[in-house]
Amino acid sequence: MRALTLIAAATAALAAAACKSDTPSVASAATPPPNAYFIGPQPGPDRTFIQVQNPYHGDKSVLADGRRLFVWYNCAGCHGDHAGGGMGPSLRDSSWYYGGDEASIFASIAEGRQHGMPAWGSKLPESDIWKIVTYIKSLRTPDEPDAPH
Repeated sequence: MRALTLIAAATAALAAAACKSDTPSVASAATPPPNAYFIGPQPGPDRTFIQVQNPYHGDKSVLADGRRLFVWYNCAGCHGDHAGGGMGPSLRDSSWYYGGDEASIFASIAEGRQHGMPAWGSKLPESDIWKIVTYIKSLRTPDEPDAPH
């Protein structure tokens, strides 16, 4: 009986500690982290979501590295050596089914898409994904590294 009393006291102490005022409330726990990104409509009431920003936006110094990572991670295996398409869609055109803005491209790489695009978010560092996004956005521009001939 003494053991049950000790267990009950320990459980009560843990519950009281969990209810301290410095623990996040349910409302703050539902607030998305600053690097969150969202695909498609979200359940619940309408609210503004944080839009992720590419830390390399406009940084021409990462384009060659983005190209290298595109080849290194074998994006070229599906999308073609210069992203012109293959088993996967062309990334060189202006028609994007899931959106061609930087945040949408990041989400497509990180979360994957139906019909064949795997999710790479748990496998690649976020910085590498952003460099690949920066490279993809350079396609068909004068800044594109190693453009097709």
